[in-house]
Amino acid sequence: MFEKILIANRGEIAIRIIQSCKRMDIRTVAVYSEADSRSLHVLEADEAVLLGGAKSEESYLVKEKIIDAALKHNCQAIHPGYGFLSENPEFAEMVSLAGLVFIGPPASAIATLGDKIASKAMAIRTGLPIVPGHTGVLSDIEEILAIAEQIGYPILLKPVAGGGGKGMRIVTKKEELGYALEACKGETRKAFGDDKIFVERYIAHPRHVEIQIIADYYGNIIHLGERECSIQRRYQKIIEETPSMAVDDSLRQKMGKMACDLAREAGYSSVGTVEFILDTEQNFYFLEMNTRLQVEHPVTEMITSLDLVELQLLIAAGEPIPIRQEEVSMKGWAIEARICAEDPSRGFMPTTGMVTRYFAPRGKHIRVDSGIKAGSLVNIYYDPMLAKVAAWGETREDSRKLLVSALNGYHIEGIITNVHFTNAILNHPAFIRGELHTDFIEEHFEDGQMKIAPPQERLHYMALAVTLVYHNRQNLVRDSLKPMVAQVGGIPDSKTLNHYMVRGENDIFELRLEGVQTSRTWTIWVNKNQYQVITPEFAFYQRRLKLKINDESHRFHLQYHGNFIWAAYCGITRTFEIYSPREWKLAKYMPRSKKMVLDNILRSPMPGLVVDIKVKKGERVYRGQELIIIEAMKMESGVASPCDGEVQDVMACIGQAVETGDTLLTFRL
Repeated sequence: MFEKILIANRGEIAIRIIQSCKRMDIRTVAVYSEADSRSLHVLEADEAVLLGGAKSEESYLVKEKIIDAALKHNCQAIHPGYGFLSENPEFAEMVSLAGLVFIGPPASAIATLGDKIASKAMAIRTGLPIVPGHTGVLSDIEEILAIAEQIGYPILLKPVAGGGGKGMRIVTKKEELGYALEACKGETRKAFGDDKIFVERYIAHPRHVEIQIIADYYGNIIHLGERECSIQRRYQKIIEETPSMAVDDSLRQKMGKMACDLAREAGYSSVGTVEFILDTEQNFYFLEMNTRLQVEHPVTEMITSLDLVELQLLIAAGEPIPIRQEEVSMKGWAIEARICAEDPSRGFMPTTGMVTRYFAPRGKHIRVDSGIKAGSLVNIYYDPMLAKVAAWGETREDSRKLLVSALNGYHIEGIITNVHFTNAILNHPAFIRGELHTDFIEEHFEDGQMKIAPPQERLHYMALAVTLVYHNRQNLVRDSLKPMVAQVGGIPDSKTLNHYMVRGENDIFELRLEGVQTSRTWTIWVNKNQYQVITPEFAFYQRRLKLKINDESHRFHLQYHGNFIWAAYCGITRTFEIYSPREWKLAKYMPRSKKMVLDNILRSPMPGLVVDIKVKKGERVYRGQELIIIEAMKMESGVASPCDGEVQDVMACIGQAVETGDTLLTFRL
């Protein structure tokens, strides 16, 4: 076994690999960029090497620097993680030529399977069904138009290299093709250094199901069942689970065998994932093979009790797979949520900033793979994923409930994340029923919120939680004044019955609290609905609150803004105002403040780099027209005009770093 390896990656995946190496008594060398000098993976490794500047092209993508660092630090092998150079055959070949072991498949297998056209050809030879389309490389728009007419709209433009949904574009009509092709090629060129494109028919409402395989150098290949990865945004997964409700034992065996056959045909070794899409008629089609460890591997580990990183290391060191197919045991259900620095209410735009407070959930059958801590800086240069939270249960519902509870207690402040959005997905009735497909978010959510109203009982729970905190805060203030007023007279005993009016966004709740100051047991009425509540010892400002309501535990995330209390619970977020009945008589007549938005200014919706400006001063533009392209976290996003008008002045320039809210240009209306 290796004595020391270098990990050519960053963040939570580097930490994940370090954890397995520590258990196996393997020393680790981390690499980092200038922007990552204080990152958690740098602290967790035994040694660390600075590669260069913040941009990936100056650090994590510089093959020579990584190999040189491994040699200088006496490493025997390099683990590429996922992303960056993990599916780069040239890098794998360079590692081998330097006398090091590449902890992954052979370069030849990466080259064949990483090329989507070559891999589809191999899949056809192996007998796997593929999505109808054109398997040749296309670059000319007229050629693509002709192909699109043959296979029919909608079509999907896909990069030949890479994965993770980067560069993919759906085209529903020919008028959209020009811009979509340009965006697809530009994004894939930056992500993978290759802008070759192919076309296939877009299959509406499919499930995304993948098979985890393991292969060694001796021809042994096994699979570890499937993962359901249908909940996606921007073609990237958010929620993953195993097993899939759509796959029975017969289909699992059939898909697993085909996945192993493909790996055998490619001369594959190491861990890998064969991805399929499953239509509503249970027909499945080969999508691609990822020649690396997947982000979502924890759920497979939780139901099989296998360590996939350990298996990678064993195979790379020349050992056979220590388990046979008939010995693979899959127990229970596991679901994972990816936690990303993005704003679901603004089209999942990336967010940046410093993590000011951080608390990860803990408990039996809960797993958190995190790359951040309090003080971590999230910047524009890398992928927005911060952590993964997974939960295991005997049944799908057990797993789902445990994950919901974990996300209720996950506390990240300083940056906007998708924590509460992922929790909302888990609590959506369609998700609970298992009615999943890749358009799930578009169908059931709008601006980051469920299209259906939340259950009243959950709003009651949130109202009583914020009211309890408010009530105890008021009592703590009174207690702090006791030494002062004791000189002039006594304080009457606290009332045993307290009334409050609570106003949410579109709701008004009347609450009655019955209890005493020293008691932690309360009877609370919310709009005449009675609840028995047991509270913890209250702090002055409780940010994470655990209550027992009617003998069930519930967790709430709270933030305070003056006299307002913001709460999050089971994916629902609300800001509440709390009043005594006397205050309410005045407050209910007070107008709400309104935000004034100027529509003659185009502001940056996110932090990033301006990579293209599509208009000039004096040019006529129309509402919805793409004016400026901003790149952040490996993704390009177009900023559209909010109005019809004439460009009065262009404030931004190509290459400029912008923050959220910066003025990009102005209009003459």
